Amino acid sequence: MDLNLQKKLIENPKLYNHLKQNSNWIKILNRNPNAFKDFETAMKEMYKERATDKMDEILDNIDLITTFLNAMK
Repeated sequence: MDLNLQKKLIENPKLYNHLKQNSNWIKILNRNPNAFKDFETAMKEMYKERATDKMDEILDNIDLITTFLNAMK
């Protein structure tokens, strides 16, 4: 595996954990280091770090607060 790629994996614990949990990516990244972007996208989906996931969480929190306030009336 490319040394720069190894350094990126070691520096980011979430990437490293995702690699340990999905070991098939080791073979993919060894053969094609350009697939790192796909690997990173898969990690963000797993840990729900995409922008859409964050917006959904914010909307859910707002909905919870409004429901609570309506129940208090």
